[in-house]
Amino acid sequence: MNISGFYYANNMFVNLEIDNGLIKDIQWSKAIRYPDENDIFIAPGFIDNQVNGYKGVEFCSENLTVEKAVKTVKEFWKQGVTTILPTIITASHKQILKNLKILSEACKDAEISSSVAGIHLEGPYISPEDGYRGAHPLGYVRLPDWEEFQQYIDASEGRIRQISLAPELDGAIPFIEKCVERGIVVGLAHHNASAGVIKKAVAAGASVSTHLGNGCANEINRRENVFWPQLAEDRLTASMICDGFHLTPEQILTFYKVKGPRRLILTSDIVHLAGLNPGVYDYSGEKVELTKDGMIIIPRTKIFAGASLPLYRGIEHMMISAGCSLKEAVDMASFNQARLLGLNDRGEFLTGKRADFVSFTLMDKKIKIKETIKDGKVVFSTGS
Repeated sequence: MNISGFYYANNMFVNLEIDNGLIKDIQWSKAIRYPDENDIFIAPGFIDNQVNGYKGVEFCSENLTVEKAVKTVKEFWKQGVTTILPTIITASHKQILKNLKILSEACKDAEISSSVAGIHLEGPYISPEDGYRGAHPLGYVRLPDWEEFQQYIDASEGRIRQISLAPELDGAIPFIEKCVERGIVVGLAHHNASAGVIKKAVAAGASVSTHLGNGCANEINRRENVFWPQLAEDRLTASMICDGFHLTPEQILTFYKVKGPRRLILTSDIVHLAGLNPGVYDYSGEKVELTKDGMIIIPRTKIFAGASLPLYRGIEHMMISAGCSLKEAVDMASFNQARLLGLNDRGEFLTGKRADFVSFTLMDKKIKIKETIKDGKVVFSTGS
């Protein structure tokens, strides 16, 4: 199988030869003109490390089934996403155990197994403070418990690849160390940690600021807050929800200038309300509103309750807000994600890597997905 098109990084034309699901050969040629809105770009398949659900299916819901999980993973192929981390947020111990087992079983499905690189547990070890807790249910927030977490590891059959937590909680620093020893990526999220605690967390092995700029109180101290020490810490990659709502253009530009294009990743933080009609829904014991333009908020507090827009919209907003190149923005949703998660078999065009690609058109910094290829096979196509 061969795939040809404009390379997403520069004015080059690329032809990829695929064999047995891997890139066998790459041929480059200088394009005789710059691409226009009708031309097809080819890029590594997008990777999303924070996916809560889609079209009514919630990965932490009591109604989750293996069949629903499998069907939902396939939905992301339509968005150019070839790898995801299904995400379970703060819930009861019983519910987390149950859903980890369901997701683990779903991962054995031959069609989606290579699309699920692991599971992301966001909580339940987060700050109980209003604002910092976000939309996570207060009744299930608790302190880090290694014995409990080992049960989660066992229930997932070792598939937990990332956990996001609050480092200021009692026992959090040694908990982080144990996670890192097991190869689990640790993110700092929904926390109100001091600069000193953040340094200790990074020294223990924490490597990413989960959805930086969010999971925070609306009003903070202008000097001592969670943003400055995380931005200043070079060992922390920052993940961003660039959906046009969660971060302002000025925040996105500042993060880009401070972190640089290699220490940023884009995530969707997409929830089960995505793909549904606008309206008011029940979510984790709260009434939340999905607006016509795709924003999800808790009307009572005006706090965001997840996102509804696909990852490629984040690539668009990144280019518009930061003025970065298409390559830099795409890498934040592919190469950078792969490196953070230790997925060394994907995220770039090199012989021997997985043949996970997305093709799309680009007009006025707006992306239109045309085709998604996973393991060398077309899993989504517009047919045009």
